[in-house]
Amino acid sequence: MQQLARAVALAFNQLPRPHRVMLGSLTVATLAVAVWRPYVYHPSDDPTPIVKHVELEKNELRTLIPEASEPLDQATPDDDIPQDEIDKDVPDETGTHDYVVSSGDTLSSVLNQYGIDMGEIAQLVKADKELRNLAIGQQLSWTLTDDGQLNRLTWEINRRETRTYDRTGNGFKMSSEMQKGEWVNKAMSGTVSGSFAASAQSAGLTSGETSAVIKAMQWQMDFRKLRKGDKFAVLMSREMLDGKREQSQLLGVRVRSSGKDYYAFRSEDGKFYDRNASGLARGFMRFPTVKQFRVSSNYNPRRVNPVTGRIAPHKGVDFAMPLGTPVLAVGDGEVVIAKRSGAAGNYVAIRHGRQYTTRYMHLKKLLVTPGQKVKRGDRIALSGNTGRSTGPHLHYEIWVNNQAVNPLTAKLPRSEGLTGKDRRDYLAQVREIQPQLTF
Repeated sequence: MQQLARAVALAFNQLPRPHRVMLGSLTVATLAVAVWRPYVYHPSDDPTPIVKHVELEKNELRTLIPEASEPLDQATPDDDIPQDEIDKDVPDETGTHDYVVSSGDTLSSVLNQYGIDMGEIAQLVKADKELRNLAIGQQLSWTLTDDGQLNRLTWEINRRETRTYDRTGNGFKMSSEMQKGEWVNKAMSGTVSGSFAASAQSAGLTSGETSAVIKAMQWQMDFRKLRKGDKFAVLMSREMLDGKREQSQLLGVRVRSSGKDYYAFRSEDGKFYDRNASGLARGFMRFPTVKQFRVSSNYNPRRVNPVTGRIAPHKGVDFAMPLGTPVLAVGDGEVVIAKRSGAAGNYVAIRHGRQYTTRYMHLKKLLVTPGQKVKRGDRIALSGNTGRSTGPHLHYEIWVNNQAVNPLTAKLPRSEGLTGKDRRDYLAQVREIQPQLTF
């Protein structure tokens, strides 16, 4: 019987893939019916039934199961990304996302990568047709409900006007707020003693302004490693209305650590560059492997579990690939988790700057340890089939501001700089701001 089973498994492997998938699915369904059918007692003269057992090798049994398919539930790791002291001192961004409009962006391209469907985007445009005309440098902010639906969108058109769109029944209601205060530039400086967040607030920065400084400098330094005596200088543009601060915008920042100066200046496109107009962001690779593999399960934040009927979001993308395929870090960063973690199996999480985190699951072997620094393209693991998995594959996620995004469509950081007139205008602005960043 065992030889017969092995012969069947060998013949199964030689079939074309579509036939294997179909036959495997029918086999699994048949076995499920056989195992789960209710027990019915039948009296018999012979009280001892004859039971025959067929033993298969683990790899032979797997040939009767379809290749890596969409999991019944999201393989959520048992532990969260560890926080540091800066996470505790700056505002919690969980559930809220901010986005600065770049060249080529549309409302659809921005929101769709976060799993917001086209129906909701159409409802927004119905509430305000001007949303079709986003401009470079404008800022969008939004919050989602627990089931991934859009709850509120805020569109900062300029420093004077902000529009808010709140969900009401089957649509959205738009409200507009016009600011009439006076914008005043204010330079602040301080010396690090304790955490940077506490030192910045002692120098006069709000928690929101401190968070803006950390984001602007996130690609150049790790604020947790600043030493006592390091210095910083910040230029904020604040709107004052009836003597009260309404809102603010970071224009430039300078940090001196271990005798070296680091700079970041805001451009008209809403992004930050160094003194030479070079991009500060570290570029990301689109895929965590040398070549692109077949997608066996797509990102779907509203996926419904076919068994339970509950929403069980698939927060990443599954790539079907052979066991032992090298898995690469998509960008420079620090390994914050490298361990076995329940349904996720062997699992690696890498923090890139302050806003980006990538996760890699179901790995066969880990090649990195927590706290290790990695560069874009470094090998961090070998792909596998550990944890809750129906076949060899890699589950890959990208998180921005603690929110999962679609790895296949997300707009990733690029280290491009300014050119032409944009660069000339920016450098003129730098020459005006830099002398104000004194300690």
